[in-house]
Amino acid sequence: MDRQIPSIRGRRALAAVVAMVVAVSACGPATGGSGSPGDDDRIRVVTTSTVFADLVARTGGDRVAVTSLVPAGVDPHTYQASPSDLRAAADADLFVMNGLGLDDWLEDTIRAAAADAPILRLAEAVSDDVELLPGETDDERNPHLWMDVTIAEQYVAGIWQALKAADPAHPDELEASWTAYAQTLVDLDGWIREQMATIPAANRKIVTFHDALPYFARAYGLTVVGVAVEAPGQDPSAGEIAALIDAIRTAGVKAIFSEDQFPTALVDQIARETGATVVADLYDDSLGDPPVTSYEAMLRWDVEHFVEALR
Repeated sequence: MDRQIPSIRGRRALAAVVAMVVAVSACGPATGGSGSPGDDDRIRVVTTSTVFADLVARTGGDRVAVTSLVPAGVDPHTYQASPSDLRAAADADLFVMNGLGLDDWLEDTIRAAAADAPILRLAEAVSDDVELLPGETDDERNPHLWMDVTIAEQYVAGIWQALKAADPAHPDELEASWTAYAQTLVDLDGWIREQMATIPAANRKIVTFHDALPYFARAYGLTVVGVAVEAPGQDPSAGEIAALIDAIRTAGVKAIFSEDQFPTALVDQIARETGATVVADLYDDSLGDPPVTSYEAMLRWDVEHFVEALR
């Protein structure tokens, strides 16, 4: 059954949760150091990654000017801020990040830039009925919630609320842009479910380079048998590699999936030992070269690769 964007009452309930998070996350006035939106009357938004930059741009439409600190194709987990990042941060009216440990380095960047704009932590603003999955340690949670499009819808609702707070003079324009994009995400979620349903049940087991897909897997019917590295930049031990190889053989995993920005030597080695196929050009933490230049395009690209490898 086709879904539509939430009712006004549902939207207001979700927006209220997000509004509270925006309020307590504020470093200072909602309009940043300048006291008003940018010189060209648009809201100057700085995000930590190109994925969130696209969500902001699609939600805010012509009312926003967005800068992503992390370039396309670069891993936000290990990014080091540059002097140009400090200049961008100093001029921001709003910061948008994920939180849950993915991009906490933004806090240092903001302090170094002496910026005072509010911060929207997207993953920390989702509703209480979203179950957060385990992270690298017992006291951490996996931050990659946006890979479930229904949760990305909540991200976008939070962005809409934060933009309205930063630009109260244009509420109708912002709501129209958000409403149109929210429906795009509803349609995207439906398309993903249709495509993933074509994968036979016996083939719905995967291994990933790092733990970026648990929310996608939960939403769209995959089982993640294991990951090659616990976190980007952390090499697994020989024992961990051997255990993963055994798990792949036992589960009959057909394919190992990795992101475009990571080296393939490790997954290629595991594939040689198991006979699994390597798909090494997925995207999740970052957008990439055409055609993967938007959040929607990224999900469509990934889904097509899942279906091709697993069907």
